[in-house]
Amino acid sequence: MSQFIEIHPQNPQPRLIRQAVEVIQSGGVIAYPTDSSYALGCRIGEKSAVERIRRIRQLDDKHNFTLVCCDLSELGIYAKVDTSAFRLLKAYTPGPYTFILNATREVPRMLLHPKRRTIGVRVPQHPITLALLEALGEPLMSVSLILPGDDEALGDAWEIRERLEHFVDLVIEGGPGGLQPSTVISLAADEPEVIRVGAGDPTPFMIEA
Repeated sequence: MSQFIEIHPQNPQPRLIRQAVEVIQSGGVIAYPTDSSYALGCRIGEKSAVERIRRIRQLDDKHNFTLVCCDLSELGIYAKVDTSAFRLLKAYTPGPYTFILNATREVPRMLLHPKRRTIGVRVPQHPITLALLEALGEPLMSVSLILPGDDEALGDAWEIRERLEHFVDLVIEGGPGGLQPSTVISLAADEPEVIRVGAGDPTPFMIEA
């Protein structure tokens, strides 16, 4: 049965943040709030946790995982970014967007799209998420919490606990979350491409015909 902790959505308690980080560092899977919907997360390179997330979401190996980062300072370690892509990232982060970028060799192969070698990168604007990332000291491997058969992401921690208490190690209650996941924008080619419309406005990335 999973742990369940309530963290203040605007002023996260350091003690509870440390408790959540200990779960992540020990190889656990957590459900946590972001500035779009709730998400599933684990430590980078934690193979068994990644496989658990795949089973929960019923994902195949073509699904792009996302590295959730506290800012853009570590971006160059994990992704190849040219000047035009960096301008877009700087303009629209933090926020409810996931950007698909060409990955560097630092990204574990199990997190990559198998044919394109791409990775999702996200810089959220949520106090709990940012506190977790700061305490963890590295990006969090993450996917939106949309369960098989559902049309919307889960936005209520109590429902998440009820449905996933035997599948995740920790559920963080941080207030109501959105029902839309992040908007996904690919910057892996010459022009931006909107892959999924979600919580973020896709208009700035749409190319007029």
